[in-house]
Amino acid sequence: MRYTYTRPAIAMLELIFAIAVMGIVLLSAPMLIATATQSSSVALQQEGINEAATRINMILTYDWDENNINVPCGGDPAILHTQSDSTVAALAENNNTQRRIGVPPNSTSHTYNCNGGEYNATAIGKEGSDIDDLDDFNDVGLVEVRLGTGGKDYIENPDTTGDTVQIATSINYASDTASYGAKTFSYNFNPSGTAGSTSNIKAIHVTLTSTSSEKELEKKITMHAFACNNGSYKYVRKALP
Repeated sequence: MRYTYTRPAIAMLELIFAIAVMGIVLLSAPMLIATATQSSSVALQQEGINEAATRINMILTYDWDENNINVPCGGDPAILHTQSDSTVAALAENNNTQRRIGVPPNSTSHTYNCNGGEYNATAIGKEGSDIDDLDDFNDVGLVEVRLGTGGKDYIENPDTTGDTVQIATSINYASDTASYGAKTFSYNFNPSGTAGSTSNIKAIHVTLTSTSSEKELEKKITMHAFACNNGSYKYVRKALP
């Protein structure tokens, strides 16, 4: 008696099908890797943008000028004289009220008078080793946001290796010239500033650049903000009991 034994085997058609599937997977692998890299780059860029926006909000909480700190005015910062006072008549001081035109004489803020004296705005830059007013942040505090170990998180680090988003801050005086006396008011904000002179507007610029070769990071993003010399109210800080 003859017995026939059969063993399970892979048919040629199944083998061809398996090879085709593996080929498709291998062909799509570079695309999947590129997509994952791009997603990481976009996330890194967004982290840098969030860091920049946070920095602007933090800078805006500081005093407008060093002389708003050095000269105690009894609570509210005084308006400081700038070089544009002589060129923009609408912003000049009314000598009778020691305030700008249109400000009520009984206003407790928006006044040039600081305990009987009047003071000028200072030049852009740090006046000492501390950072206590807005323009002290000019060219200070370069931060680099880069991928953390294994790409799992984001960290701030002065290390220049790896894919980074660099965040730099600059402050300057911006032009405050406008048609203040016209019935229809118009003003074009010029963040590039007035070189070598003081004005009533300080422009804040936070710029993001990158040393990475990734396409998504090959961008220069700049955020602008401004703060005005208007003798506004000042927050009072009290110690906790």
